[in-house]
Amino acid sequence: MPDRLQSGVDRRRWNPLAPLPALVRARVHDWMRRRQGPDVLPVTLERRRLYILPTGAGAAFGLLLFLMLLAGLNYGNSLALFLTFLLAAFALVAMQQCHRNLLGIAVIAAHAPAVFARTTGAVHLTLANPASLARAQVEAAMPQRAAVAADLPAHERQRLELPLPAPTRGIVRIERLRLATTHPFGLFRAWTWVHTPIEMMIYPRPHGALPMPAHSGHKSGARPRGGSDADEWLGLRPFRDGDSPRQVDWKAYAREAPLLVKEYRPAGSELHLFDFAQLTDPDTEARLSQLARWVLEAEAHGERYGVALPGVLLPPDRGPEHRHRCLAALAVFGTDDGARHGGGAGASG
Repeated sequence: MPDRLQSGVDRRRWNPLAPLPALVRARVHDWMRRRQGPDVLPVTLERRRLYILPTGAGAAFGLLLFLMLLAGLNYGNSLALFLTFLLAAFALVAMQQCHRNLLGIAVIAAHAPAVFARTTGAVHLTLANPASLARAQVEAAMPQRAAVAADLPAHERQRLELPLPAPTRGIVRIERLRLATTHPFGLFRAWTWVHTPIEMMIYPRPHGALPMPAHSGHKSGARPRGGSDADEWLGLRPFRDGDSPRQVDWKAYAREAPLLVKEYRPAGSELHLFDFAQLTDPDTEARLSQLARWVLEAEAHGERYGVALPGVLLPPDRGPEHRHRCLAALAVFGTDDGARHGGGAGASG
């Protein structure tokens, strides 16, 4: 008996029409993409690419007007008919205002900076209002994500940050963004899709407790003759008590800059090569997290470092671009994007 009851419950829960809404949305999105084509930013929202439909409140308002019309005709009440037509005219004006609130907005840029796994990234969307009329409550959203609303003053730009979770390493791709508005009265919703590909690189989570390995072709700390001319320039840092006055950047201080000290690193310092094969942890993600931590630590100390992965070798270097190349190679290692991004990062077998 319990088995029969359970099977009856399963049959009642099964709905053959459940996949229908998702199928309809996919077909509509494909039709919009074919109609609009791919977008190359900046894009101005023209009239032909805007769509508008009543909201739930707008549909209820229309039903109310229809009932008022029937009542006015049935009882021959001219005042009721006047009020019905007046409210209908109000609805038409609201529809025109809602459409105009989105018309002419320019999408200037959209990009997603790289983040680390187990954090929250963001798509940075820049909108511009070239008109002399302010735009209120303009919403931007990614598919299946909550919308972020902002007001656009006249002749100004506004940057919106759309949150995007980054649970695991790899590349997250966003194929389209939705812009919409229900201003001014919430009776209609005007919207459009901007079909511009966006990629967010997700680095491995930096984690691990192993000490940083060293690999060098010469002795650590060896300095060629010639004094400071053989040192490598690292940059400027704020002055601290005990620093030598000869290392202060007096030229910058004369230009009313803060008191800064020149930092150098001996040219004979060690090079670090972070090798995936030298780690013994059986978990691949743990190895990549350890390598990511070493990359950040070496970059923070101004050291030269490289990364060796199966089939990928990034020679030692330093700087923000090299840091990104190393972390990107770790991010796509073992994924379908590994060959394209790993090879493009200067990898060699």
